[in-house]
Amino acid sequence: MPKNLWCYKMEKKTMSLMELHEKRTARIVELEGGAGFQRKLRVMGIREGQIIHVVTKQPFKGPLTIRVCGGHLTLGRGMARRIIVEEI
Repeated sequence: MPKNLWCYKMEKKTMSLMELHEKRTARIVELEGGAGFQRKLRVMGIREGQIIHVVTKQPFKGPLTIRVCGGHLTLGRGMARRIIVEEI
């Protein structure tokens, strides 16, 4: 247990968008990947600080459907792995 319990409780657990369960909401913390990949996501409305909601996760390594900026987007699991979020 850390000495400063207050600091310990303030730490947020981050995870990839792939790890976020269906029907959960999160805030985007970081976009991993090159400049081209990050630019592509930002054009779609996926950027740091944005609130997103996982609508569905298809089985058998299928895509995810998310709600962001009032619209729905479908992302492959490879892209979702490089989006780092914190659940809210």
